[in-house]
Amino acid sequence: MKKLIYITTIFLSVLMVSCDDFLNKSPYEDPGAETIKDEASAIALTNAAYQPLQRPKLYNMRIWTLDIIAGNSQVGAGGGSDGIETVQLANFVADADNFATIDFWRGPNPGILYCNTVLANVPEMDISESIKNRCIGEAKFLRAHYFFLLVQLYGDVPMSLKPANAGDDLFPRRVGKDTIYNEVIIPDLKEAIKLLPTREEYSTIDKGRASKGAAYGMLAKVYLTLGKYEECIEMCDEVTKLGYTLNPDYSDCFGGEAKNKNTAESLFEVQYYGKTKAGFFDDENQAAWHSTFMGPRNQEFVGGGYGWNQPTQEFVDQYETGDLRKDKTILYEGCPAFGGKKYLSTMSMTGYNVRKFLVPLSISPDYNTNAANFVVLRYADVLLMKAEALNELGRTNDAVEPLYLVRKRAGLTNKSILQNLTQDQMRQRIIKERRVELAFEGHRWFDMIRIDNGQYALDFFHSIGKVNAVRKHLLFPIPQKDIDTNPNLKQNPGY
Repeated sequence: MKKLIYITTIFLSVLMVSCDDFLNKSPYEDPGAETIKDEASAIALTNAAYQPLQRPKLYNMRIWTLDIIAGNSQVGAGGGSDGIETVQLANFVADADNFATIDFWRGPNPGILYCNTVLANVPEMDISESIKNRCIGEAKFLRAHYFFLLVQLYGDVPMSLKPANAGDDLFPRRVGKDTIYNEVIIPDLKEAIKLLPTREEYSTIDKGRASKGAAYGMLAKVYLTLGKYEECIEMCDEVTKLGYTLNPDYSDCFGGEAKNKNTAESLFEVQYYGKTKAGFFDDENQAAWHSTFMGPRNQEFVGGGYGWNQPTQEFVDQYETGDLRKDKTILYEGCPAFGGKKYLSTMSMTGYNVRKFLVPLSISPDYNTNAANFVVLRYADVLLMKAEALNELGRTNDAVEPLYLVRKRAGLTNKSILQNLTQDQMRQRIIKERRVELAFEGHRWFDMIRIDNGQYALDFFHSIGKVNAVRKHLLFPIPQKDIDTNPNLKQNPGY
């Protein structure tokens, strides 16, 4: 119980979290041991495990900047040293002192700690089995997700599965990523599937929590990453059985209105409340920054408007004639007006800005008022994962239907061009479709480094002139500050 008192004091200090539903809970005044025994305490501890997702170290900034590193876009911003850490990563000249890599490395760790505390304490609480199982399932899902981010970005990482106590080894070694997949990520997600409710079983106030569908979808992505294609297809089919579907309109997936949050297509989103009083980079912020960062710089299109994440011409050229997603994803000269304002190519260094995440001034009038969620996993991704897995198994004709469903919503209704393709032709179609459908949502980097064991990424970077990209760059460097503190940490090769 002494361990619980220590950890809970930290946790309950960060529970001013998230939107106007399940995460909008106030901290308890007394974090003493006598309070950590009821359902409210279990829920509060579990709520804390979500909060690191909201921070700039993860989904409020760093995760979506992976599209810049992946070559879909440029930093843009104000030039000079503005965003220099992302520029360095995107140009493959970053070293172990790069502070974006520090954010990526440290960002998931508070979440893992919070999940471990839930899993160490909630199972012993004398509370209803339904709440207990739900909290354990949520913690399992979140812990798997945090570890999944780490192993994709860094490979081998420390594997901490219990809260820290006085006397514990404070200098953990890195554990092989295969071990982490097999002993943490996959088992956690399987357990989460057993324990979590479906999204329909949640009450309105709990909408947005991790659900059974989210766990199925995340496990599908894990299996695809590991090349376990049969298992990936099975998980994708389970998502479909639960009733997930594509939204009628692509733009329904994004935006700051209530109708765009936790939609029929959404499996999991990072929840935001907006109207925060916290500082811009504070961990406690409750405003989503993606509209502020990506809006055209100093043009009064959105609250803020810093001009980050400017699409490249090479990316824009990927759109096929008639693709409805183009006008809903990017701003370009001649595109439909946004918020009554005409876009000019001079508003960006590349001639383009991202549109899909922008929230009009009428909804979010300032930089700290955006309540738009960030979508982590949605059904279109599941359909494309299934198509890819089917094709990799040689079932190329079967891959047509899930791929076509995604393209059909985009207005690309000529199904015949997907038929009678070779396996490699279909593979290239699916890769391109994932790039366009999921643009700027933080998936492209992870797709590139898993395809053909990362060779696809290197070939792509060389094709766009980044010839200095080599295999070492498929993993980020371990922060030198952390290596200096922990002599048991070993650097990734080449850094």
